[in-house]
Amino acid sequence: MDIGLHDLAALFGQLGLANDEPSIRQFIESHQLADGSSLLEAPFWNSSQVELLQQAFTDDAEWAEAADTLATLLAASAK
Repeated sequence: MDIGLHDLAALFGQLGLANDEPSIRQFIESHQLADGSSLLEAPFWNSSQVELLQQAFTDDAEWAEAADTLATLLAASAK
């Protein structure tokens, strides 16, 4: 049973990105989702990151919430 944290910081760590609050904020400010595009279509992910995010949405409800939060933040930063 996986009882680890599945928050935004943990997702960033799983994606191989710096996961402290300033780094997360900087990433969100410098990356945006184009109108109508999905998180998985963003050009700034590498293939491993896309695979992890795809699994978050399809296989693991705990990670899906953090991935949804990330998608929402990236879409909001584009406005």
